[in-house]
Amino acid sequence: MAHTKSAKKRIKSSRKKQAYNKPIRSRVKTYLAKAEEILKSGDVKAALEVIRQTTSTLDKAVRQGVIHRNKAARHKSRLVKKLNALRSTSHT
Repeated sequence: MAHTKSAKKRIKSSRKKQAYNKPIRSRVKTYLAKAEEILKSGDVKAALEVIRQTTSTLDKAVRQGVIHRNKAARHKSRLVKKLNALRSTSHT
């Protein structure tokens, strides 16, 4: 247990931040999983829409300070890369 006043305050503030961040992180993970699932199914139109929603969710999380912008950029890049691979295989 914390002894100093500042340590007690840090515990309190970190719990508040955790309560704020948790649903946002959860939403991001849900959309990422949904996008991966749609990409595996092979439906290009559905994948395009879900990736658009996922990108929006990632950007919101960055604006809210929940995840780092580079992490969001990495996830978006990987999703678009997979979408482009799916598009190229569906056209041939």
